[in-house]
This record gives sequence, C-alpha cells and structure tokens, in this order.
Amino acid sequence: MADSSAFVWMCEELEAKSGLSRLEARGTVRLALKEAGLRGEDLTPSQAATVAQHVLPAELSARRIADVEALCQHLAQGVQALADERSGASPDEIFSQMSS
Repeated sequence: MADSSAFVWMCEELEAKSGLSRLEARGTVRLALKEAGLRGEDLTPSQAATVAQHVLPAELSARRIADVEALCQHLAQGVQALADERSGASPDEIFSQMSS
C-alpha cells in the first residue's frame, strides 16, 4: 500500500528543513508514527499535525536537530493544508491509545 500524501509531505519537508537524508527523515517520521500507533499508509493530515506537535519533537531532539520547536510547528501547520484523503483515528483517539 502506498504512503499517504500527509506522510510523504512531512518526510520531504523534514528532509528539506532539517538536513536529514531522505532515509533518515522517513525513518524518523516512521518511528514517531509507531510511537503514536499510526502507519504512514493511513496517516491523515490531522493525525500528522498531532504527531508533529506531540511526538516528533522528541525524535528530532534525539537526533540533535536545531530549533525543533519551530520545525515541528512548521510541519504541523503545513501538513494541515493538505486534503484529507483518508479516514482514521482523531487526534484524541491517538492519545487515548498512547495512554493505555
């Protein structure tokens, strides 16, 4: 199954803004999604924004990426402009799954 446009956009933007290679950017986003219980194939823009705000900062900090807060804010805002091509769990559902 192909990755969602939200996943692809977030990875490409992370690569362009962070200095990570394509493989590193995609792996970092996949690790953040795994932490949130999500998959790149099913990721909606709303879910991607939530991950960018709440999960991705720790992954980027671990990789010593500069200005993590601004980068994650940029990713969260940008990905929300995409059309929601898939249906999936809401941000509230994501965090309730993480809490259990």
